[in-house]
Amino acid sequence: MGKQSSSSSSSSNVPCQVRCAGCRMILTVGLGMTEFICPTCKLPQKLPPEMMMSMLTSSPSLLPPIHQAHGIDPTKIQVPCINCKAILNVPHGLSRFTCPQCCIELAGPEEVNEVAIDVEREEDEGGMAGETFTEYRPPKVSIGLPHPDPIVETSSLSAVQPPEPTYDLKIKEEIEVSNALSCLQIETIVYACQRHLQKLQNGTRAGFFVGDGAGVGKGRTIAGLIWENWHHGRRKALWISVGSDLKFDARRDLDDVGAKCIKVHALNKLPYSKLDSKSVGVMDGVIFSTYNSLIASSEKGRSRLQQLLQWCGSDYEGLVVFDECHKAKNLIPEAGGLPTRTGEGVVELQAKLPQARVVYCSATGASEPRNLGYMVRLGLWGEGTSFPDFRYFLGALDKGGVGALELVAMDMKARGMYVCRTLSYQGAEFEVIEAPLEAEMLDMYKKAAEFWAELRVELLSASAIVPDEKPNSGQLWRLYWSSHQRFFRHMCMSAKVPASVRLAKQALVENKCVVIGLQSTGEARTEEAVTKYGVELDDFISGPRELLLKFVEDNYPLPPRPDSIPGEDSVKELQRKRHSATPGVSYKGRVRKAAKLKPESDVDSDELSETESDHDTESDDEFQICNICSGEEERKKLLRCSCCGQLVHASCLVPPIIDMVTENWSCHSCKEKTDDFLQARRAYLAELLKRYEAAVERKAKILEIIRSLALPNNPLDDIIDQLGGPDNIAEMTGRRGMLVRASNGKGVIYQARNTKEVALEMVNMHEKQLFMDGKKLVAIISEAGSAGVSLQADRRALNQKRRVHLTLELPWSADRAIQQFGRTHRSNQASAPEYRLLFTNLGGERRFASIVAKRLETLGALTQGDRRAGPSLSAYNYDSAYGKKALMMMYRGIMEQDSLPVVPPGCTSEKPETIEEYIIKAKAALVSVGIVRDTILGKGRDHGGRIVDSDMHDVGRFLNRLLGLPPDIQNRLFELFVSILDHIVQNARSEGHFDSGIVDMRANAIELQGPPKVTSNLTLRSYYNCPLSRLFMT
Repeated sequence: MGKQSSSSSSSSNVPCQVRCAGCRMILTVGLGMTEFICPTCKLPQKLPPEMMMSMLTSSPSLLPPIHQAHGIDPTKIQVPCINCKAILNVPHGLSRFTCPQCCIELAGPEEVNEVAIDVEREEDEGGMAGETFTEYRPPKVSIGLPHPDPIVETSSLSAVQPPEPTYDLKIKEEIEVSNALSCLQIETIVYACQRHLQKLQNGTRAGFFVGDGAGVGKGRTIAGLIWENWHHGRRKALWISVGSDLKFDARRDLDDVGAKCIKVHALNKLPYSKLDSKSVGVMDGVIFSTYNSLIASSEKGRSRLQQLLQWCGSDYEGLVVFDECHKAKNLIPEAGGLPTRTGEGVVELQAKLPQARVVYCSATGASEPRNLGYMVRLGLWGEGTSFPDFRYFLGALDKGGVGALELVAMDMKARGMYVCRTLSYQGAEFEVIEAPLEAEMLDMYKKAAEFWAELRVELLSASAIVPDEKPNSGQLWRLYWSSHQRFFRHMCMSAKVPASVRLAKQALVENKCVVIGLQSTGEARTEEAVTKYGVELDDFISGPRELLLKFVEDNYPLPPRPDSIPGEDSVKELQRKRHSATPGVSYKGRVRKAAKLKPESDVDSDELSETESDHDTESDDEFQICNICSGEEERKKLLRCSCCGQLVHASCLVPPIIDMVTENWSCHSCKEKTDDFLQARRAYLAELLKRYEAAVERKAKILEIIRSLALPNNPLDDIIDQLGGPDNIAEMTGRRGMLVRASNGKGVIYQARNTKEVALEMVNMHEKQLFMDGKKLVAIISEAGSAGVSLQADRRALNQKRRVHLTLELPWSADRAIQQFGRTHRSNQASAPEYRLLFTNLGGERRFASIVAKRLETLGALTQGDRRAGPSLSAYNYDSAYGKKALMMMYRGIMEQDSLPVVPPGCTSEKPETIEEYIIKAKAALVSVGIVRDTILGKGRDHGGRIVDSDMHDVGRFLNRLLGLPPDIQNRLFELFVSILDHIVQNARSEGHFDSGIVDMRANAIELQGPPKVTSNLTLRSYYNCPLSRLFMT
């Protein structure tokens, strides 16, 4: 609909394009048309004057003919033609259509969620650090020098401003002179002290959460808090951490801030008596305790927790610092689990000291919602909040997904109870190095997988002949699968030893030093072997072999060893007891009377004896009845069977007995039965003995097969030996002893790690100092021995060579990964580390390592307020709702209950026989690892079978059992699982159901529609449930 200019009527078939002033849609207006109505928004409008003049002066003959078009229609999907590249408006749901320009037939597009596609692209590319993090400077605190290293904060958290600081530090002048604390550490102290002035609705003092990343300097911040409280007269403080070695770091941090007068007392070195008694003398200072000590108790029943409560007193207002507080994260366990004693101890300590100033410190303190359960002083639930208790709070967060937890972090910062910064990884290098299984290792792994499958069948057979034993349940199978998992994790780690040794030597040649990270040391297997074989051995212990030997030796089902065959006398005695009548009753039911004593001087004795004579003349002791002829006879003239007890005349027997008989005489019937019984019993016991000896022999053969298997040595001992022995390696682990190469080069010797000069509890600190001084250039750390340890190229240390951090064993937990990587990347470092992530080509390890590497540039914890800030994301979290669904679809496809949603790896849809062959092999593999049960073997394949409901969604069990398969089928099964998972996630993204957390909304233009609406009484619950809250916060 429009109005045409009369001067241009001959040229009206030549259009021009304009944008509607109302709906902003691009419209095509014919040449000469000056007024028109938008067909979409019905807004009457006309062309601007300059366009009218342009249309009047242009020559219509020079314009090429153009098909009528309507511009970009926002109600449709814009799809480019694959032939002519024209942009076409395609209605939603149209499956096939023809391009109007080149007339080629095209397939309809899938409706996609553009925001989800952008998020997916970011995750696939690993994201850019600049997009996820912003440089951090305290926005409202200007005291102190800048931090010595670049510090960043997530973009989401940086959008939230903390409250105005109102607290006035007493140590302000002192720290301005000493410059012992940076501006961000001072900011943390200010907000923590300000928060401690507040009370929660239930009357307890509010707490503060320091969620700074590893290496930012939380230790010195805690020391500053203690020093500030000391100036306020609060001379007692509790510092609870993960390891007793960190007591020395606490002492160093207090000295650095000028608090040299404050004493640090290690709780594990103090007696269980009153701490402030004259004998102990701890009147003030810092009590440094580990979480293990917190739940410890003496033989007399006195606990450390009660000891601390007595020292503090009920009116205690000093500091209680839970350093590395993620140790208490399992207070609220998964369904069916029990809370840990550590979590319960942390909560009890807070409950008994309601006015204590609580500080939670951890880079991974709340990696998932349920791990917030012990942080009761944050005031996120309980009285005065929208959540009556933590269960309601947890339910709301679980319902809100990743975005809800991100909003919690942002809300906590806005309320002044939380800070979370992390070191920038600028300058750090990351490289994923594949360590494929060498030919020898590949053969070892394959044979080991086959052996475990055969061992399972053997255990099933052995269990079947053991009485009261259920083959598919009980302690045996729990131990079997746990040993199975540990065995193959050892194998994976051993496969990476050659590559790690090669990389370590290369780094040393390049004048760098090396830190090798692993999770397990194999100490238990080593100690068992030393106990069994002695301290001098021919070679290093093979951890996998010793684990397998111990499992079979301790748990192989053996039938009970039969007793020796008893003699005939004992058998007759058993039968006699079996046939003997009730005491006091004869065979004919006549009561036996006991002999009565006659009175010696009773006047009525004659009468009594005469009276009783009528009853006692025929005593049962003198006369009995023959069991054959029923004739009554004197007892001494009858024969009594020693088995059944019956009495007979010798003449009544057939044939009659004329000769004298023994006391153990038995009648013919009993003798016949006794002989048959003894014969049958001998045969039965002989069969039992045969079975027992066969089982013992079978067990011995299995043990011999295990000893003959080629299996790798303990990785830790192997690496130390190949890199020059203990003299060149600084070991920081939890083990007490180690195997070292003998001085003559023949064999190995077990020796303790400590020496006369260095106590066992100080070994790790001593080794760390040797590494930091440059006397040892290779350090090996485990989770147990390195918590909180600083191994960076510290400017204060003699050894400032660049660190090359090798991850020999990747932890599946993101918290542990963050903690391990944080050992070598910390504040005040001369150079950033080089990370080398080693992985094998087995199962999920490659994919896991690749995604961790992509995320390391934006390393952080989930609670940093941005889903992009840490590796703990659904990108490799297989045990998610999507992972469970993918596993169920894969299992149903393999069990031929449904079709597979994707084509299995190595198969093609054009050749269905390849898919069928894959399914047969996959099912056989699942049978061998106990996931598919109750199958019947026939015609070369397994028939029937089932997967129990609990296994259908158990991704963790699938990943663990997967390790026990030969490498080829292991990789193919995992590839199928990941392909189905990717397919499900892609569909969820396309449909807009995928939880991507906080998303940055991008646009070509932004227009203010009106002033923002402020809601003063918006509760936390309604805020988290509001779908638009994410948009407001971003």
